Formats: sequence, C-alpha cells, structure tokens
Amino acid sequence: MLAIEAWARRNKNFSSGLQAKSRSQLPQGPMVLTTEVKGVLFVEAANLEAIGIGITPGMALADAQTLEPGLETAPAAPVADAVLLKRLATWCLRYTPWVAVEGKDGLWLDVSGCTHLFGSESKLMGSITERLGQLGFTVRLGIADTPGTAWAVAHYRSQDRGGNNIVPPNDQRLTLAPLPIAALRLEPKVVEQLTRLGLSTVGTLYPLPRASLVKRFGSQVGKRLDQALGRQSEPISPHRPPPSYHVRRSFADAIGRQEDIEATLLILLEELCEALDKAGQGARQLILDLFLVDGKVKSVRVGTARPAKDAERLARLFTEPLENVKACFGVDAITLSVSVAEPLGASQTQAMGLERNIENEGNIIALAPLLDRLGNRLGFGWIVALEPQDSHVPDRAVRLSSAAAVCPKETWSGKPLRPLRLLDRPEAVEVVTDIAPHQPPSLFYWRKVKHHVRATTGPERIVPEWWHCEQSWGGGLRDYWRVEDKGGRRFWLFSESASSCSSKAVRWYLHGLFA
Repeated sequence: MLAIEAWARRNKNFSSGLQAKSRSQLPQGPMVLTTEVKGVLFVEAANLEAIGIGITPGMALADAQTLEPGLETAPAAPVADAVLLKRLATWCLRYTPWVAVEGKDGLWLDVSGCTHLFGSESKLMGSITERLGQLGFTVRLGIADTPGTAWAVAHYRSQDRGGNNIVPPNDQRLTLAPLPIAALRLEPKVVEQLTRLGLSTVGTLYPLPRASLVKRFGSQVGKRLDQALGRQSEPISPHRPPPSYHVRRSFADAIGRQEDIEATLLILLEELCEALDKAGQGARQLILDLFLVDGKVKSVRVGTARPAKDAERLARLFTEPLENVKACFGVDAITLSVSVAEPLGASQTQAMGLERNIENEGNIIALAPLLDRLGNRLGFGWIVALEPQDSHVPDRAVRLSSAAAVCPKETWSGKPLRPLRLLDRPEAVEVVTDIAPHQPPSLFYWRKVKHHVRATTGPERIVPEWWHCEQSWGGGLRDYWRVEDKGGRRFWLFSESASSCSSKAVRWYLHGLFA
C-alpha cells in the first residue's frame, strides 16, 4: 500500500483558497490559510516559509501574527480542496487502478503487482514525486504492507532519497515503534492524554495490556494499532470501482495526434480482448483515460448492447468521442479498463466467417453494432425492444425492455401472428355481418370511415388467465379475426360477448393494424 500526503506549493496553487489570485499576486513570504471557529480565526494550512518560523496548523491567527506581523492570509476553501484532491486521485490512476482519497490531503494507492511496471518501488515513488512536483505539489510518500503503516511513514517518518520511506515486508512493528502516537491516526484528545502519561511513541504501547487501554481510552487505540500491524483488516473504498480488466501504455515522448491515440487504443483493445477471450467474458462498459502532460485527465466511457470481445468493433465506439478530446500539450500515458464484463454465450463461426450465437439466433443480437452506436449517442436507457412474455392475451404478450439487457428468456418461436401495431386500448367499431353476429363482418365503420371486407382469417379464441381478476371491456372471451379490406389494408378485429351471451349483445373492437 502506498500512502501519499500532498499539499500545493506556495509558488503554484498553494490551496484552492488562492485560486482567485493570479501568480503575480502570490506572496513571496510566509502565508497561511484560515478558518473561522466560533468567531475566532485559526490557521488551517501554512506554507513552508510560515512553518519555518514556527507557525503550525491549528494555531490561532493572532498567535501566528505575533510571530510574523506581516503574515499573508487567505480564507481556506475546503470544498474546492476536496474537488482538487479527487482530481489528484484520478490523476494517480496512471499508476494503479486502485486509488482512494484519505482525509483532507492524502491518497492511498494499492500498488500490488504494479511496481514492476516502473522498475521498482523506489522508482515508482520517484516518478510520483517528480511529476507532482512539476504540477506544483510537494508530497510525502510511504510504502508498507498495511494502509496504517504506510500513512504513518508518509506523515511522520523523515523523508530522504535513501528509501527510508519504504517499509520492508512484515516490518511494521519495528518501523512504527519510534514514531509518535499521532501516527496511529488517533483523535487529538486521545493523543494528548497518552502523551501526558508518558506514552509518546507507538512502541510504548506494545507491552501494555489491551484491556487496560480499552478501559482507559476506548477501543480506538487498540483498533488503530492492530490495523497498522496487520492484525485487523482495514476496508478502504476506492475512488473508482476497480475494473475487471486493465491495461496501460506510457510514452517517453508525449503523443498528440489523433492517429497515434487511435493506434495505441487498438493495441490496448487487442490485449484486453485476448484476456477476455481466455476468460470467456465480454466487455459491456469500457473507460479510456488519457493523461495529459499538463496534469489533466480526459476520460471517455463507452458501452455495448451485448458482451463483446471484438477489438475493431470496440475501437469504432471510441472514434466519435475521441474527436472531441483536445490534447493540446500531448498525452504521456493511456489506460484502458473494462469496468463491467459479462459471460459470453456459446458461439460458433459460419463458413463466411461471421460469428453466430447458437442460443439466441434470430433475435436482436444481430443488431448489436447498431445498438452500440445508438446507445452511446442517446443513452442505452432510451433504446428499448419488445420482449415476449408467456401469455396468450395480446396486452400482456409483450413488454418493453432495455435493448442492452441480457438475452430474453422467451423467444418469438411458436407465437401466433400478431399485428405490428397494437392500439393503446381497443376501439369500438360498427359492423355489418351477413350470416350471424359471431361471424366475420362484411362491412365495418372505424373512425367514421367505411371499410368493405375482402378477406378474413380466423377466428382465434383468447381467454384471459384465470389468476387475473380484472376483465377488460366487459367480457373475457374474445374471437380475433384478421381482416383485409378492398384497399389492401389489414386490421385485427375481435368480437366480445356480454355476460348474457345473447346474439344481440355481441360487440366488436379494433385492436391492431398490420403493416
């Protein structure tokens, strides 16, 4: 685990509270950021010059001005600082896909399995220090087996180039022993009480009985100590959910041309798709992060309607979004992640080289490339499809579902012929029958227009399921007819009898229109 404590330098953006000032307005001497508590101003943060003359965070501003009458001040902006810290967390995704924000000025990076990409742990830390230094940040770092020890080393151990901020494996106990009690991330009141009793370093807690510590100071001391030593796990929520698959490329010389970015993207997609193929998985959501030389991060997200592992098909989804990305100063690193992956169904290759899905042949999977483009433009929530349901009643035989949903359980095979368009509610029609009321009409009026019937097919008798108590439009039993008029228009009519079942009580409705 790598812990980072970062704060901005005076000659850059010392804090978000200074963002309203131009560089020419920035002071060259001691400066602090203040916060008001019950009408009294306190020092929230101080630059290196102010710290050098004894001004520390938490000190009353009046006391600080006693040490330096010409002290420059500015109000702190905690909300803007939090936004800036989240931006730094996104920037650190270039080193590992697992980054978490810690407190007001810290970050946690899980660099397990990532350090070899940069040569070693020491080189990784050197790269972070150098790059953040170029962006105007001063950092303190620590690497250890546990988050607690890494945090303690980053905040309270002397930093040098000799690698003392890297804790050897299973060496937490020895490393923490000389550090102050505050390195355990305890409440200030608890730290003050322990210090008064002569327990000034972490090592002085080792021989003490745990029951006595809990009785006197509560469970926090023992919990933090166990977390730092690795005896108790410490769950940490990452800034972005860790991806299922992750690949990266860094460049000695920054690239900026659209062609170079697209070529690198295709290489990364081929690596991802190879890993997906071995695992029998398909990508549903992908995130492309472009790390610019000026410290900005441009992210492009795309999704697919069905799990996919075709590199060229996925590359086409990024073409349009990448046209809107402006890499003015160039890109020095690119990462590609699969945030959502799903199992792929059984498939085989036809003679023409086209992939065909055995389980779902004939459904909307053939339209997956089109759905991908529409979904990424409009949002997959706006792309819907008709899904069959196990019901004979036309009103309940289909339902609208997301086109990006997993393959429907029911299929259209065996379903009777239905019109492409169903009316929201069946509309009453006036009919003229030549033989009997239950026979198909020879003439009917719909919306004040007369239609002479030329051909009919039917009837198809439909009765609602017995477990549905409601009965629409009077009765329950319906006889459906497919009717064609002399103009070639085709309609879907049904007759429905009232409860009396008399011939005069038969009513006719139009329920749908065929193409």
